[in-house]
Amino acid sequence: MSEQAERAFWPSVWRALRGRCPNCGKGKLFKSYLKQVDHCEVCDEAWIDIRADDGPAWLTILLTGHLIAFPLVSLVMDTTLSTIALISIIFPAVLILALTILPRAKGFFIAAIWTMRAGSN
Repeated sequence: MSEQAERAFWPSVWRALRGRCPNCGKGKLFKSYLKQVDHCEVCDEAWIDIRADDGPAWLTILLTGHLIAFPLVSLVMDTTLSTIALISIIFPAVLILALTILPRAKGFFIAAIWTMRAGSN
């Protein structure tokens, strides 16, 4: 049995954060917003068996909460805006932030699972 090549964690994660194949960095990792491809069209690496499950949602909630907390508290404490005005500022900010982080979090988890060979049988 031949020894398998080592998979570099951070380069793979960086490629996946950009929506690219963690293996080659050239093929797409997603065919739509969150739907991952079955295999890379360039290097033919299989992605169908790697499931990120709830990890990306958890990381998205964690990051969004931490990134929005200070601006939210500052805005609420130091403003004379009405509640409706505050909601109309905060809700879109949270929504945009969460929708921006989510596919990158999924890419992160896919790359991490792949580099640790946790998805292979």
